Amino acid sequence: MIILISGNSCTGKTLMSQKLLEKYHIPYFSIDHLKMGLYRGDTDCGFTPLDSTELIGEKLWPIIRGMIMTNIENNQNIIIEGCYILPHYIKDFDVAYSEQIISVFLGFSQKYIEENFKSNIVKHRNAIEDRGYPEEGIITDYINEHDTFRRNCLDNGVDYFEIDKNYEEEIIKVYDFIETQKRIMDRKFNVR
Repeated sequence: MIILISGNSCTGKTLMSQKLLEKYHIPYFSIDHLKMGLYRGDTDCGFTPLDSTELIGEKLWPIIRGMIMTNIENNQNIIIEGCYILPHYIKDFDVAYSEQIISVFLGFSQKYIEENFKSNIVKHRNAIEDRGYPEEGIITDYINEHDTFRRNCLDNGVDYFEIDKNYEEEIIKVYDFIETQKRIMDRKFNVR
């Protein structure tokens, strides 16, 4: 079983991965570590850490896709999280692979961002690991990023979850979705 968690920055992908690791005892892999490892190992790798999510995703996806396929072929479980899993990439898998992948895409509504930017989003951005984000961000840019991401998710028919009012209450829907998908997968593949 592969669990893919994507979304814009500060949506709780890493925290969710940590909680899923603790619940299912499945390791997780942060794509940010792959990005920085490749860049630090070879600054001519085709991107810099400051390039767009789309450019970095384009460079990293063939590697991530290969990792996913290898894990499935070896009956290994892993959680992979990062903003570089773009919605249209999910269509890259044949059915034999895709039926063993649970993917979720996380976002915030404009209302949630406007009401919670400093008090919750910026405040909790380093819940699991220190990303060194600046203390302040331009809220309009953040709203636009989420609007674009939401449209891409909807256009590509992926499982998109948007936090609108209360993060703690609404994120439970994502955990419930993953649990339901896991049970379906376990029955289909006779996992005990």
